[in-house]
Amino acid sequence: MSAPQTLRDLLARPEIIRSFGAHDVFSALIMERAGVPMLFLGGFGVSASLLGLPDVGLTTLTEMTDAVRRTTQRVKNPIVADGDTGHGGLQNVARTVSEFERAGAAGILIEDQVFPKRCGHLSGKQVVPVEVMLDRLQAALDARQDENFVVFARTDARAVEGIEAAIDRANRYADAGADVCFVEAPQSRDELQRIARDVECPLLANMLLGGVTPILSAEELEDLGYKIVVCPIASLLTTGFAIQKIAHALLSQGRLDQLSSEMLSFAEITAALDLEEFTGAEPAASRPGADSPPADDPSG
Repeated sequence: MSAPQTLRDLLARPEIIRSFGAHDVFSALIMERAGVPMLFLGGFGVSASLLGLPDVGLTTLTEMTDAVRRTTQRVKNPIVADGDTGHGGLQNVARTVSEFERAGAAGILIEDQVFPKRCGHLSGKQVVPVEVMLDRLQAALDARQDENFVVFARTDARAVEGIEAAIDRANRYADAGADVCFVEAPQSRDELQRIARDVECPLLANMLLGGVTPILSAEELEDLGYKIVVCPIASLLTTGFAIQKIAHALLSQGRLDQLSSEMLSFAEITAALDLEEFTGAEPAASRPGADSPPADDPSG
């Protein structure tokens, strides 16, 4: 089954889809092995991981497409890729869809910010007129080769025009053919509830830790009527914290074995990377007796 069809099947199920944003192939692989059924490859995570730069429209289409391709080559579960504003005019939007689809993505996110865009939970955002976004959506829908390829329409209008305008935009995007709608950065539980009540389209809820939207559980969001909940940068936040912690430990204590219970083991990492499939051998540290001292030489 193709990745877009797999995603369509997930969307057709009654329960909410619990998802994460991956920031690179390794984080996506670990999430898949943990049982996460679908993943997002977001611009924030890719920009931070690949470039060490903030999510302010600096990642190019080529860089993002390469990230999608690398991830889909190793991860079987469907990947939805962040298309930002489409990387230019309408022809660029069409090319972005084509490139992502050929790279193996199951779907794409297209948003209504002006270029250069910025993270949805940062201040200073601007949005294009509704008609411009409708043209972007039409270009995206026309460009897909597989009708199952899922087009997500995101609006950032809440911070610029208010919640009523954001809801109106989402409904207009749904009427234009968007498969899933995403109202970014609602600022209260009441706003989350209003969006779910008033937007007639499958909905994504973005639970960004430290952002402006209150954090609700997957169960609460499902009860409200959301179809997908995504934690977009939790893996990046966790990775940054863990690296910072081991760096401090090595600098202050000179060793890291005291933290080994808080890490994956070498054997677990090599299993995640399918070492045995490629070499036919498991790592020495995972074999029975590998850590035991050598026996005394009886001839000694």
